[in-house]
Amino acid sequence: MKKALVCGAGGFIAGHLVKKLKREGYWVRGVDIKEHEYAQTEADEFLLLDLRKEQSCITALTLPNDEPFDEVYQLAADMGGMGFIHSAEVDIMHNSALINIHMTHNAWKTGVRRYFFSSSVCVYRDMAADEPEMTEAEAVPANPDNEYGWEKLYSERVAEAYERNLGMQVRIARFQNCYGPEGTWTGGREKAPAALCRKVAEARDGGSIEVWGDGTAIRSYTYIDDMVEGIYMLMHSDLHGAVNIGCPQYVSVNELAETIAEVAGKKITLDHIDGPVGVQSRNFSNERIYSIGWESKFDLKTGIAKTYPWVEEQVKKARK
Repeated sequence: MKKALVCGAGGFIAGHLVKKLKREGYWVRGVDIKEHEYAQTEADEFLLLDLRKEQSCITALTLPNDEPFDEVYQLAADMGGMGFIHSAEVDIMHNSALINIHMTHNAWKTGVRRYFFSSSVCVYRDMAADEPEMTEAEAVPANPDNEYGWEKLYSERVAEAYERNLGMQVRIARFQNCYGPEGTWTGGREKAPAALCRKVAEARDGGSIEVWGDGTAIRSYTYIDDMVEGIYMLMHSDLHGAVNIGCPQYVSVNELAETIAEVAGKKITLDHIDGPVGVQSRNFSNERIYSIGWESKFDLKTGIAKTYPWVEEQVKKARK
C-alpha cells in the first residue's frame, strides 16, 4: 500500500484530494494547522501542525522505521480570495515561503519519492481578454499581479532546484480558480464562485447583489473533481516543470454571477462597487496536461449546479 502525505488537508482542495487518494487505495496522513471546517477528514491519520516551523515539517514527514513517504502533496499555504490576497501580502509572502522552504528541503532529506507542489496561474502577468493563451514557459520573464503569485513562482523554483540538483522527483501544477462544495464560502477568504453563491443564496428573488469592479474581468473556473483528477494524473506522469490545470471555458465575473442566479432560479440585479478585482484576464494553455489524457469534464453551469445547493444549505444553517 502506498503512503501519501497531504499538506493542507484541512483545506478545500487538499481535503478533496485526501478522498481521492483513499479511493485509489492509499494510506494517507493529512496535516494542517486546523481541522477541516465542513467535512470530517477521511485520512487514516490527521496531525495538527504548523508547517511554518521546520520541526513540524519533520514530524509530518516521519513514519515508523524512518521509511519515506511514497508521495507528498504540498498544498498548505496562507491564501484566500482576491480580498485576502490584496490585504495580507506580508502574511502570504512570509508564511507560505517558510512552509515551502522547510517542506521541500525535509521531503528531500527523508527520501520522499515523489513531491507535488501546488502553484497558481497567479504567476502569470495581467493580460487582455483577446491575447493568445500563454504556455507555462511564458511566465518568465515574470510580472505577477500580486505577491501571492510571486511567492508561488519562487517556491516553484525551489522545488525545481531540488529536482535538478538533488534528484527528488517533483511535479508542479498551476491551479486556476477552483470551486465546489466544502470550500470556504464566507469570512473574507472565500473565492469568487463561493462568494457569489453566498450572495445569491442570501438575496431574495428579484433582489440585488454586490459585485466588485465592473464585472468584465475574465476568468476560468475549475470544478474540484476535475482539479483533483488533474493532480493525481500529473503526479503519476512524466511531465516535469510547471503544468497548468484549468477549465478551458472563459467567462466574465458578470457571467459567473448570472450563471449562479440561473442555477438558483432567481432574478438578480448586479450592483457594481469598488473592490479588488485583480487582473483583467489570464489566458493560459492546457496543452501539457491534455498530453497525459486529462480533460475538464465540468463546464461552469454543471459545476455551479453541484456547488450552489451546498452553499445555500450553509447559508440556511447560519441563519438558524
